[in-house]
Amino acid sequence: MIFSTFEHILNHISFSIVSIVISILVINLLVTELIKPYELSEKGLIPTFLCLTGLLVTRWIYSGHFPLSDLYESLIFLSWSFSLIHIFAYFKKNKNLSAITASSTLFTQGFATSSLLSEIQKPAILVPALQSEWLIMHVSMMILSYAALLCGSLLSVALLVFIFRKKSNRLLKSFSFDEIQYSYDRSTILRNSSFFSGKNYYKSQLIQQLDFWSYRVISLGFLFLTTGIISGAVWANEAWGSYWSWDPKEIWAFITWMIFAIYLHIRTNNNFPGETSALVAALGFLIIWICYFGVNLLGIGLHSYGSFPLTSS
Repeated sequence: MIFSTFEHILNHISFSIVSIVISILVINLLVTELIKPYELSEKGLIPTFLCLTGLLVTRWIYSGHFPLSDLYESLIFLSWSFSLIHIFAYFKKNKNLSAITASSTLFTQGFATSSLLSEIQKPAILVPALQSEWLIMHVSMMILSYAALLCGSLLSVALLVFIFRKKSNRLLKSFSFDEIQYSYDRSTILRNSSFFSGKNYYKSQLIQQLDFWSYRVISLGFLFLTTGIISGAVWANEAWGSYWSWDPKEIWAFITWMIFAIYLHIRTNNNFPGETSALVAALGFLIIWICYFGVNLLGIGLHSYGSFPLTSS
């Protein structure tokens, strides 16, 4: 009872803190900078990270297993992963990534604490197949990869917005001078800051940063995803007698892996335009949610856990 109450308190404190942070950031964005948004975001998400860490440790202690056995626990771990990435962005002084991690933590934490998942918020005994040390290795790597890939994909979406806005502005200017330029060079837009002057210089730097950090974060997520798939295959062989069963969850995990493998290939190939890799990452953003939520909610396959606790009767 004490552990449950403590978990409940930590859960609502973390959600309240991140909600206040996002609210003040939005007010400052729409009205005026009364408080420096970046400093506020830094200070707000750090106690959120500590609260979520305490929540996971508390649940681990009184449940007797690593808290990754159902949708509720995986969402809490996903929120913790977003806040962990925020800590990384804090040390790197990356404002764009911090804004994404703060918003992602808010929405994930909000859904986890909603009434939709109230029935599975109480921990229970794991089914025999999940009583394995591979639970920590496989599921944690997969959730960490989801968090990193989602953040990197959102950075790519922001990159697309700035690139297409820049191209549309150039097109409007070309109409005004009766001259339309049809060519578009990735290296010029992403790396040659001398192309811009005045206000456009800042946009050039921002585009370069978004491209750089989306690549780095997605690369990290891809490493986690690869580790998660390999460890899952080993665990599947121990539990089900086969490394790969073409289960719907496995298929979509493989599709996710392929999408981001294509992204990394395009991103490191200078023959492709700058927005091509960002478009692939944006597609990957949707694929991740299908893999994480969609397949489970269909209630089919070996991973058909959905929003129900993985407990034995």
